[in-house]
Amino acid sequence: MIALWLIGASFALAIGLGLYARRGRTMKLEEWSVGGRRFGTLFVFLLMAGEIYTTFTLLGGSGWAYGKGAPAFYIICYGTVSYVMAYWMLPPIWRYASEHRLLSQADFWARKYESRGLGLLVALVGVVALIPYLVLQLKGLGLIVSEASYGRVDATTAIWLGTVALVTYVSASGIHGSALTALAKDVMILVVVVALGLYLPWKLFGGIGPMFARIEAERPGFLTLSARGQSPSWFASTVLLSALGLYLWPQNFASIFTAKGPGALRRNSILMPLYQLVLLFVFFTGFAALLVVPGLEGPDVDLALLRLVRAELPPWVVGTVGAAGVLTALVPGSMILMAASTTMANTGYRALRPAADDAAIARVAKWCVPVVAAVALWFTLRGGATIVALLLMGYAFVTQLFPSLLLALMGPRWRVPAVAAGAGIVAGVATVVVQTASGMTLARVAPGLPGALLDLNVGVVALLLNVAVTGAVAMLARPSSR
Repeated sequence: MIALWLIGASFALAIGLGLYARRGRTMKLEEWSVGGRRFGTLFVFLLMAGEIYTTFTLLGGSGWAYGKGAPAFYIICYGTVSYVMAYWMLPPIWRYASEHRLLSQADFWARKYESRGLGLLVALVGVVALIPYLVLQLKGLGLIVSEASYGRVDATTAIWLGTVALVTYVSASGIHGSALTALAKDVMILVVVVALGLYLPWKLFGGIGPMFARIEAERPGFLTLSARGQSPSWFASTVLLSALGLYLWPQNFASIFTAKGPGALRRNSILMPLYQLVLLFVFFTGFAALLVVPGLEGPDVDLALLRLVRAELPPWVVGTVGAAGVLTALVPGSMILMAASTTMANTGYRALRPAADDAAIARVAKWCVPVVAAVALWFTLRGGATIVALLLMGYAFVTQLFPSLLLALMGPRWRVPAVAAGAGIVAGVATVVVQTASGMTLARVAPGLPGALLDLNVGVVALLLNVAVTGAVAMLARPSSR
C-alpha cells in the first residue's frame, strides 16, 4: 500500500508544481510557450534533460539491455555525438529565433526560407513525429504505475490519470509548469537510477564486473554486436540518425527558444554529456534483470527494470521508483504536448487566419492541448510496439528536417529554394512511412547488396534519398526562377 501512496504523491506533486508555476505571471503566448525567453543555464538544462531523459531512459534503455544486449549501447553514443554538434548549431538558431520572435520550430523554417508552405510542411512532420513520442510517455506511465502499484492500479487507468494531469497543468502554466516539475523529476531519477544501477549488481552478483562475466558465460556473444541484423553498420547508422535528430524534435526547439542567451546553450552542451552517464546505470539494471527475471519477450522487455525491483527490493523502494517514473513520463509529456499545440496554433491556425493576434493564437494553442492529448491517448490504448521501436520511428521522421536545417544555417550561398527543401523532406518522410507500413528492408529490396549496406537503419536510407531529391529539385528550380 505504501507504494501506491508514493505514486499518488508523485501525481499530486506534478500537478501542484505545474499549477504553482503560474503564480505571478500573465500567460501571454510568448510566456506560455517559451517562458518569455528568460531561462538561464539551470532551467534550460532541466528542460533539455527532461525531454531527453524520459520513460525511454528508465524502461526502454533497461529493456533493450535486457532484450538486445550490445545494440542497446547505441543509446549512450548518439547523445554524446549530438551534444558536440549542439555546441555549434544551437546558438545561431537561438539568435535568429530571438531576433524574429519565433515561437515554434515550424516558424524557423517558414522565416528562413520565406515560405509559409514549407513552414506548414515542417509543422505537419513535427506533430506527426510527436504523437508516437507522446504515446511512448503514456505507455511508459501505464507500465510504471501498474507494476509499481503491484497491479492495484491498472495501466489503462494510469494512462487516463496521466493524460488528465498533463492537460491540466500544461493548459494552466505552459512551459513554466514543465520547468518546475523537471526540477523534482531530475533529482529523483538521478538518485533512483544510480542507486539501482550500483546496488542491484553488487547485491546479486558481487559487483558489475562479475555480473558481466556471468552474462558472457551464460549468453556468449550477447555483449557484442552480431555480424548481421543489428550489426556494426546498423549501430553506426542508428547512432548517426539519432544524433542528427536529437535537437530536431519540436519540443527541443522550444527549449532552445527559452534561453536568455547563447551562452546558456553552450554551457548545456558541455554539461549534458555528464548527465549521459546516467544511462550506464540503467543498462546495469537491465543486464541484472536478464539473469534474475528471464523470459520477458516482445513489448514485455520494457518491464525488465520494474520486475527486477519488485522481485528484489521492499515495497517502499518500488513505490519510490514508481514515483520517479511518473515524473519521468509527465515532464517530457508536457513539453511534447505544449510544442505540438503551439505549432498547430501558431503555424496552422495563423495560416488560416493571418489577422489573428497573439491573444487569439494563445487561446487556440490551449484548446489544442486536450485535442493532441486525446489523439495520443487513442493510439496509446491501441498500440503494442516496444518503447524503443516507437522512439526510433519518431526519430526517422524528424531527422528528415536535418538537411534543410543545415543548409539554412550555412548561409545564403548554400540556401536552396523552399520547393527543393520541401521535396527532400517529403521524399524522406514518404520512405519512412512506406518502410514502417510494409516492414520493407534493404535486404528484401536489394538482397545482392553487401551485408554492411543491407543492415543500414532505414532512416539513414531515407535521409540519403532526402538529400538527393533536395539537390535535384534545387538544380531544376534555380534556372526557372531567373
